[in-house]
Amino acid sequence: MNDVQFAWQEEFNIGVSSIDREHRQLFRIINKLFALRKEEKDDQWACQEAIKFFKAHAVRHFADEESYMESIDYSDLEQHRRAHRGFRENTLPALEQELERTDYASDAVDHFLGVCAGWLIGHTMTEDAAIVGGRITKWKNLLPEQELKALEKLIIQLVFDMFHLESQLVSDVYGGEKFGRGVYYRLVYGIGQGKETQEILLVFEEKLLINTVGKVMGIKTNKLDTMLINASRYVAQQFAGRIIEHLPNAKEYKLKEDNLLSYDQFQKVFETEKPQVSLLFNTGGSGYFSYCAIAPHLFQSNVGIPLEHENAMNEVKKYLEKREKEEILCQKPKVLVVDDSVTVRQGIKQLLGSDYEVALAESGVAAIRTITLNRPDLILLDYEMPVCDGSQVLEMLRSEKEFANIPVIFLTGRRDRESMIKVMPLKPSGYLLKNSKPADIKKSIDAFFEKKKD
Repeated sequence: MNDVQFAWQEEFNIGVSSIDREHRQLFRIINKLFALRKEEKDDQWACQEAIKFFKAHAVRHFADEESYMESIDYSDLEQHRRAHRGFRENTLPALEQELERTDYASDAVDHFLGVCAGWLIGHTMTEDAAIVGGRITKWKNLLPEQELKALEKLIIQLVFDMFHLESQLVSDVYGGEKFGRGVYYRLVYGIGQGKETQEILLVFEEKLLINTVGKVMGIKTNKLDTMLINASRYVAQQFAGRIIEHLPNAKEYKLKEDNLLSYDQFQKVFETEKPQVSLLFNTGGSGYFSYCAIAPHLFQSNVGIPLEHENAMNEVKKYLEKREKEEILCQKPKVLVVDDSVTVRQGIKQLLGSDYEVALAESGVAAIRTITLNRPDLILLDYEMPVCDGSQVLEMLRSEKEFANIPVIFLTGRRDRESMIKVMPLKPSGYLLKNSKPADIKKSIDAFFEKKKD
């Protein structure tokens, strides 16, 4: 097990002594459980007692916190009560039942610790910070463009509040491109039993979760494990919940479903219907993340397996195992196909997909964004795209030192000697006719990579 030290930090203080004192106590109890788990003691009684102690303090903390909010006439008291009730009456009992059902197996203890750690991080840094003025003003009567700006500001503020990281908007038209090793998280919110829903997709670069949630937990690792994934899930829920609060009828919205998606599942959402909000942020050296939202009438069902208390432990484990397999596959050479024709893009992906990791871009602008986020080993570039054609894209690449040496093979529908001569100074690696036989195109790509090995 990773060495975990869930240490209290000064920035967790919200300035209310009774609340801060109870937060510190909850941190200490979680740390005691971490210590028991690390020592791998076969002492079920000690673990049971520590969990009871944590539950008792959490319940008392909720009561004290609600009393304080009543004393200051806090406007969102009922919202906090609902969150407290959900954790007290649903989450904790389900985790306890799992522990008893598995006879306190190590996986179940890790699940309990991950969920409680994630809840405590989000609870302390978002919900409770709002009590003392950390809340951003709710949106009222904003136009769509203003809402987008307000959303950008809110997300940047939330990232700073939760993790003390400065973030910048990279793109407000993120197209689902892969960046680093991503974790793709989907949350569905709804009102009552009706069909009115809001679907949110959060994408985190793996190293960002390690540098934020993992850092708060004191985990010294360079990869995700089940405990960190479970903690990150609950932090993400509270992050998304703060954003949902700004929607109309926010008080009626409840989390109905959440899933961990593979990249292919995530990408299908963009292929089926692009989200209405699709923002990409960078936190400097800590990693990228994205926030995407889908309008209610475009809600996609059966995207992934819903995570319930009963299946979360096994599903998270399967998710991590699948990521490990995908990591092996990702060692294949990366090919970016840039073409404005979806038929050409999908055809080449199907042709090369078994031997190469194939990314797709529908325009020169999308290509530059994809190259920045996930550098390919070869670019197959349509020469005759509208607006920004292949020669202009290649010229931009060659002007950037970081991208100047990426091999580019032009895709063209006709042999045009004059055009080919024109781009020779940009040093393309070759040309492929789109109407060539698929086997010949595959053979040319294979030959290119074989030659690179020599």
